[in-house]
Amino acid sequence: MKSVCVFLGSNPGNKPEYLAAAKATGVELARRGLTTVYGGSNVGLMGALADAALGAGGKVIGIIPESLRKKEIDYDGLTELHVVGSMHERKALMAKLSDGFIALPGGMGTLEELCEILTWAQLGFHKKPCGLLDVDGYYASLSAFFDNAVAQGFVQSAHRAMLLTAATPAALIDQFATYVAPVVNKWIERPQAL
Repeated sequence: MKSVCVFLGSNPGNKPEYLAAAKATGVELARRGLTTVYGGSNVGLMGALADAALGAGGKVIGIIPESLRKKEIDYDGLTELHVVGSMHERKALMAKLSDGFIALPGGMGTLEELCEILTWAQLGFHKKPCGLLDVDGYYASLSAFFDNAVAQGFVQSAHRAMLLTAATPAALIDQFATYVAPVVNKWIERPQAL
């Protein structure tokens, strides 16, 4: 593993633990010699992640759509900054440049990015680890949602297990090191007619 993509909020959230987790993630990635790939912004948790990774001597690659450069304020001083034409291009390049994916606290964009990359894994488009950094229980309800999706017959348990979860960046990245993607058909067998 050489690089990890981090999906996270362009806002800082309401708890200091979120900002601390973004910084800790940046430092941990740099400490392990892993390149940080993220959305290219210098605001919110995104900016804190990049600041921490760069401050710890790490490499940081940002990817930002032209339309968001002024809204999210692109980060000047990254190892690399790629300006792309759309969100689709952003996510495709993030996927191409990354060997794993971590979601920190964030909003709708973070959730959308995580769910798309997790769906790609479920469909076998990649075999890279995907994980939630569950800071102060932020993702507890999302984890419960996925558990319920298994219970209701919409997601196979092997696919649910693809979403790794930990409370610290070190613990999550340790899980990435031993991750092996399941080889399971995406579709759950149809029950026989009643």
